[in-house]
Amino acid sequence: MIELKNPKIAVPVVLFAGILWSFGPLVVRHMDAPNQVPWQYIFGRGLTIFIILNLYLYFEEGIKFWKNYLKIGSSGIIGGTGLGIAMISFIYSITNTTAAITLLCLAAMPFFTALLAFIFLKEQISVNVWISIIIATVGIIIMALGNNEENSLVGFIFGITSSVGFSVFSVTLRWRKETPKFTTVAFAGLFCFIFATIMILIKEQAFFSSSYNSSLFSLHGTLVCSGLILYSIGSKAIPAAELTLLSLTEVIGGIFWVWLPLFGINEVPDTNTVIGGFFLFISLFYYSLIMRWNKRYIGLN
Repeated sequence: MIELKNPKIAVPVVLFAGILWSFGPLVVRHMDAPNQVPWQYIFGRGLTIFIILNLYLYFEEGIKFWKNYLKIGSSGIIGGTGLGIAMISFIYSITNTTAAITLLCLAAMPFFTALLAFIFLKEQISVNVWISIIIATVGIIIMALGNNEENSLVGFIFGITSSVGFSVFSVTLRWRKETPKFTTVAFAGLFCFIFATIMILIKEQAFFSSSYNSSLFSLHGTLVCSGLILYSIGSKAIPAAELTLLSLTEVIGGIFWVWLPLFGINEVPDTNTVIGGFFLFISLFYYSLIMRWNKRYIGLN
């Protein structure tokens, strides 16, 4: 794998990864009635992720890349399943509420990760981290109070579920650090593909939506994989604190693209979302300052 050891080069690479991810909500908003074809979306996106990551692993490791699947163990299966559930929850969240709510729920992932690591891995949480978690919780509650409509509340709940699913994936990587991470993500794509296949068969639906929708399903999967590969290349040269802040480009960009009239969506966040998001950003900034005291480097490969 290509490794960037110069932070001056790694930072823009990771920033670009976040920008690629940020176009996901915009892609979903341009689909034709995505709320009516969620399983076709999950089927197409999961298959795309599985194929692209396996091709990437093949070019990186050769024909023996498949042996990584023998190494994922229970941690990889649990992590891949958690990530798969997060991917499934994402589409149900963003099609039932605003992109801002969905993305801000995902921004709370570091705090859910800290709580799950505290519960299952017995990792200690410092007083400062508890403070940042409390601030984030206030922001989440404010956003929840603003989701009075039934569909919007459903979207919020699925957004939180998606965030927790991503956190489960992160915790399993800490649980068994030798677990091949890209293979685990590929397993998540396979999980989505198989689960969506079962649901489509049960509901007696077609496997593919329109050619227009299907191309957007694959485009979103490609954006996810491309960002993931770039993120992994740059992540080893950047401390975890900076990665936490740089990952906000996905949230900020995602909210901005669907608001920008140029792209034809013009989705404006409501007051509760703005206030709750402000609390989340404050908590993430505070969390990042804490992390700077511990120069911990993380990599995804």
